[in-house]
Amino acid sequence: MTDKVEKGAFIGSLKRTNKDIKGDRAEAIAEDAEMSYRRSIEDMQVSLKRLAREQENMLDLSPGTSYSLMLGEDFDSSAFITRDAEVGLDIHNTTTKLNIAIQRYTHLFGAL
Repeated sequence: MTDKVEKGAFIGSLKRTNKDIKGDRAEAIAEDAEMSYRRSIEDMQVSLKRLAREQENMLDLSPGTSYSLMLGEDFDSSAFITRDAEVGLDIHNTTTKLNIAIQRYTHLFGAL
C-alpha cells in the first residue's frame, strides 16, 4: 500500500518543491502567451492579404456579364476614392501593427 501512495500523482504533487511549481506555472503562462501572440500575428497577416485583395478587386470595373458595359454615370468616383483611401490606410495601419508585433514576438519568444 505504501508503494502505491508514494507513486501516485496526488502525493507527487504534494511533494513538489516551490521551484518546480513556479517552473511549471511559468511554462504554462509563457506557452499560452506565445500561442496567443502567434495567432494575433497570423490574423494580421490574413487581414493584410484580404485588404490587398479588396484593393485590387476595386480596380475590376467590368460589368456583370460580357454583354453589358458599365456606364460612366454608374460609377461613383467619390465613393471609389473614399473607399480606396480607407483600404490603403487600413493596409498601412495593419502593416505597422504587424511589424511591431513581429519585433515584440521575436524579442519575447525568439524567432517566429
